[in-house]
Amino acid sequence: MKRNRWLLRDPSDESVGRIFCFPYSGMGASMFNRWPRWIDGVEVCLVQLPGRENRIREPHYRSYAQLADVLAEQLLPLLDRPFVFFGHCAGALPAYETARRLPADRLASPAGLVVSAQVAPHHCPHDRFLALTDEELLDELAGLAVRRGGQPDPAMLALSLAVLREDLEANRHYRIDEPAPVPMSVTVLRWADDPEVTGAELRGWEHYGDDVRFDVLAGGHYEFLTAPEPLLALLSAQLQERAPR
Repeated sequence: MKRNRWLLRDPSDESVGRIFCFPYSGMGASMFNRWPRWIDGVEVCLVQLPGRENRIREPHYRSYAQLADVLAEQLLPLLDRPFVFFGHCAGALPAYETARRLPADRLASPAGLVVSAQVAPHHCPHDRFLALTDEELLDELAGLAVRRGGQPDPAMLALSLAVLREDLEANRHYRIDEPAPVPMSVTVLRWADDPEVTGAELRGWEHYGDDVRFDVLAGGHYEFLTAPEPLLALLSAQLQERAPR
């Protein structure tokens, strides 16, 4: 299969389904480094956005709409088997925008869109990072490095801050006037110990499709980084339902 620079790893032809994971503001695909590559025959595919990590020399995508226009086309050849898009926090927004641009008549079997800890698009922008100073953002990035199992490096933090600023500008200017449903199931996740987004704030997603489900998982805002079994099981179950027998 031809190399796709929009994925951190080359996809396999052996998978029964694919989970496409979208990073959130300031991060690259390596933020999912604690996730397994395979879940019950389903391949975890890490979406790599321009302007970071191995694509650091490429220009920033500028807006979620511009990003989704390109990404939908790039991912289409890989959607020849059941798939799901997963995005946490701001990562859910490009995942949603890409999903709504996919040509439904050319897809094999979209299992769904799974959004985690992110308000619905018509309630955006909604991100506490938007009100933080550069010093506060650096503190957040340093804390995230530790949560991912590493140690803060000043040079890497400076690079990450530059990416984060541009990503936050895309988030700051993102808004839609009213809900625009997607032709697939939508699963909305809240983390039980997450103070950043309440269950009531997530209810706006109920207008984004005919099959919208809400679920609560144990843990805090960053629990998803550890690849908790309930989350992986939820993603896998959606795909197994649609996998060829």
